Amino acid sequence: MAASHEEDLALARLLRLASPILPVGAFSYSQGLESAAELGWVRDEVSARRWIDDVLAHSVASFEAPIWTRLYRAWEAGDGKAVAGWNEIFLAGRESAEFRAETIQMGYSMRALFLAGQEFDDLQLELLRAIDDPAFPAVFSFACSGWRIPERQALLGYMWTWLENQVSAAMKIVPLGQMAGQRMLAVLGAGLPGLVDAALEMEDDEVSNFAPALAIASARHETQYTRLFRS
Repeated sequence: MAASHEEDLALARLLRLASPILPVGAFSYSQGLESAAELGWVRDEVSARRWIDDVLAHSVASFEAPIWTRLYRAWEAGDGKAVAGWNEIFLAGRESAEFRAETIQMGYSMRALFLAGQEFDDLQLELLRAIDDPAFPAVFSFACSGWRIPERQALLGYMWTWLENQVSAAMKIVPLGQMAGQRMLAVLGAGLPGLVDAALEMEDDEVSNFAPALAIASARHETQYTRLFRS
């Protein structure tokens, strides 16, 4: 059966949100990866893939993704109080000043993009304006809800965006060639559906962000002498 116009439009909009040219500045952040390379923890394709895989499993999939789902569902319900609450929990879980500044800056840029356009109705935008310091997952999930992008597909797109940005950063930092980058995307991308399913089913008391090495790398990056990235 052919996809409906609405399904096609939802997919096109998700691809737009996941595009590296979306003007939110994601390309300027490595999320601790640059510091991990400076410390010698990441030095080649194998160690880069292992680092990204570990961060994906122990931070993104166990903390960011399940919070993203709660934000999406709160937007769906028009529950601004729940959105604000989960947004604050996410910000509180950012381990360093750079991590916190990164998600706030990207959220601010994405919100400014939507407020300047005419893609959402006034009631939706009023709820978005009411959130103080919206983090990136809060605004991304807002757009996915408003555009009727199905939850599972939307979260898969969100996590793919994170993965692609990390691989791109690794290619510049290590450095790695394009073929190495594609191999990493092929291997790590194949695991995303399972991580998405787990995040969608996770209970509130299972949401956790325990990645000490990531926190250390991010904190050390704040004083790193030579840097290509902002985090």
